[in-house]
Amino acid sequence: MSAPGWTQTAIWYAVYPLGMTGALHAPESFEAGSAPVHRLPRLEAWLDHLLSLGCNGLLLGPIFASKSHGYDTLDYFTIDPRLGDDEDFDALVGACHQRGIKIVLDGVFNHVSQDFPALREALGSPDSPASDWFFIDYSADPPTRLNFEGSDDLVRLNHQSPGVHKLVADVMRHWLSRGIDGWRLDAAYAVDPEFWAGLLPEIRADYPHALFLGEVIHFESDWLKTSTLESITAYELWKSTWSSLNDANFFELDWTLTRHDELLDILRPLTFLSNHDVTRITTMVGADAAVLAMAVMCTVGGMPSVYYGDEAGMPGTKYDRPGGDDEVRPELPADPSDWQLPVPWLLDQYRALIALRRRNPWLVDARHEKLELTNERFSYRVHADEHWLQVELDVAQEPQVVISGPEGECFRFG
Repeated sequence: MSAPGWTQTAIWYAVYPLGMTGALHAPESFEAGSAPVHRLPRLEAWLDHLLSLGCNGLLLGPIFASKSHGYDTLDYFTIDPRLGDDEDFDALVGACHQRGIKIVLDGVFNHVSQDFPALREALGSPDSPASDWFFIDYSADPPTRLNFEGSDDLVRLNHQSPGVHKLVADVMRHWLSRGIDGWRLDAAYAVDPEFWAGLLPEIRADYPHALFLGEVIHFESDWLKTSTLESITAYELWKSTWSSLNDANFFELDWTLTRHDELLDILRPLTFLSNHDVTRITTMVGADAAVLAMAVMCTVGGMPSVYYGDEAGMPGTKYDRPGGDDEVRPELPADPSDWQLPVPWLLDQYRALIALRRRNPWLVDARHEKLELTNERFSYRVHADEHWLQVELDVAQEPQVVISGPEGECFRFG
């Protein structure tokens, strides 16, 4: 599938709302029906910061009523009361569109909370209308359900069920009708591609300009083509970028860029250096090398995405334990002017690289050509039609990068 035309110039600012607004460990009840606490408006104050960085899209993590971290949904049609209500949401969408910012929501359609009302009803009776929405073993006493990746609090949906098809379609249409510009499909890789192939064309018929971006860890061409997704998360490029810098092994990056070019033949991927599930790039490689990582992301094909806080070197380590995501999902001040930047000089480097990307919008579909390659030095040319840029990465001594082009484009660091 071809991505919507507006994605040709999309540069995303990705936010985990429950963390950024201080709602994740808020003292108020998480239960559905709780009086809302209006934290969502805090995001409006950051929209001008997003624009000043050079971004023009807001990629939001979960905002629907959930039990805890947002990926354990309780109600797909209700804003999480820790964040606010429908009026807060409508105001945010309006503020985005007034500034020319696209907004995409996180759709967690692979699994739900163990306290999801329809699940509790189905566990109580095989005659429940939602009994086939889940994988329930009624022969057990009490009945058991199939969890997602070993998490007792996340219960898998049965995507063969017509009821699940209708639920997801209804949710998508509801929020698209409220003004959003697309969906990030959480754990899309865990869903049969035939489900997306049956569902997404129906939604596109009503909302032809919507973007459907799937969370996919390792891409397989046949799976992607069947799914009809227009974009996926470029995890393979993410891994090889930080790994090549840490290990001084640019052979890995060159190999993955070749594979990334193949991915670009199928769809328009979302590129990133950090997100809500992984250790932040500055913690992974250091602030100087993070500039080189950003240079890669801003010069290869796909839609670049900056995870909130990365632009100023915010640290954060992902741990494999309860609460292990907290460091990479921190709160930021309600007013951006109150933010104490962890690495102040990094912000200008991010702005300069995003500005270079914006001056060369053809990069969204660019392919790469290796010019020089050693463990510690990598020079490549990116090109599309008659356009080209040359990128030189060097980690032999201190991290260095030079980007040049035929129109006098130049970026130099180190």
